[in-house]
Amino acid sequence: MPLRRATFLLFLFVLTHATVRGDEAKFTAAEREQVNIPTAGLFDDSDVLEIYLSRIDGDAFCFPIQDKRLLIMREGDELKLTPGKSNAVKAMFDGDVRLSYKHPQYGNIIVVRHANGLETVYADNAQNLVFCGAHVTAGQTIAIVGGMGQDRYCTFAVMIDGQKFNPAMVLDLDRRELRQAVLRIEKTDNKLRIISRKVSAEGTGLMAYRDEDPFAATDAITLDLRQIPADRFSYPLPGAKVISPYGDRRHHAGVDLKTVPKDKVLAAFEGVVVMSCPYAGYGNCIKIRHACGLETLYSHQYKNLVKEGDFVHAGQVIGLTGRTGRATTEHLHFELYCQGRRHDPARLFDHTNHKLKDITVVITKSGDIKTITK
Repeated sequence: MPLRRATFLLFLFVLTHATVRGDEAKFTAAEREQVNIPTAGLFDDSDVLEIYLSRIDGDAFCFPIQDKRLLIMREGDELKLTPGKSNAVKAMFDGDVRLSYKHPQYGNIIVVRHANGLETVYADNAQNLVFCGAHVTAGQTIAIVGGMGQDRYCTFAVMIDGQKFNPAMVLDLDRRELRQAVLRIEKTDNKLRIISRKVSAEGTGLMAYRDEDPFAATDAITLDLRQIPADRFSYPLPGAKVISPYGDRRHHAGVDLKTVPKDKVLAAFEGVVVMSCPYAGYGNCIKIRHACGLETLYSHQYKNLVKEGDFVHAGQVIGLTGRTGRATTEHLHFELYCQGRRHDPARLFDHTNHKLKDITVVITKSGDIKTITK
């Protein structure tokens, strides 16, 4: 079939199967016109953003051009993708089309903003098939391969907060897959520092999948708290003082920490939010599941800033201190669980120095936490 006819048929197919009209009101006029523009609100809660590429399911990712004969050339922070036969340019992740028009430098260009904070750029297209504001899914055909003169290619880039960076930090270009890595973005004085860290199965972070069984192959896990890096732990309320300890005569279920009203509550470790809602006397309550069967609970917030299902990193702002529920003053009520069993947070946390204790513990399948070295 002649190439021109094949392109025309593909164009007709996409027009009948894709969402071609969008809601431009999702974005400001500047966002609809400027390729490189900061993402509003991206760093409002924290100067550090972590994107767990290894947590993205296979069907939630698609390499931009599916062609065994694809030639990939890197030019600075952009990729020139030259296909053998394919004419289809596909969305890499689910997202919303922020920009779609003919640019004086990049020709027909599309920018898609994704929920994880990344943006992907598809330029030099022969034809854009989606409009600004449209929602696209991973693998959806969004454009027809174009190029310049007799050369057929798509110019592809990855951005964060309006800044392009090396796409190889996100993509394994040899395998055309996502890297099994954590992408860490730090913002200081409006400058970005981007790091791609390989995920290790033996890592000392405390991330956990929602349905993960940490004791599927063992009855006990040894955890040296001294080996957890500083960027993988945060005291939940820095600067706080203890106003009510665990236990005591009231059989207090956690420890109460106080600073000032509407202070930032931080996730102690990385993990997945399994609850974020008002809950009886706890008021606005958040529970986060970590690795090794551990969970932490935060309550009485004035406002929760994360929702159930979110993956959070250590130190991420998850709420603001308040007095919702049964509380007589603004404070954070903090609890620790292991395999569903409640423990004194002081088993792991040094409340005086606002850090983890310098100990090694054994966490058992039955939910015990035993100190083995100090």
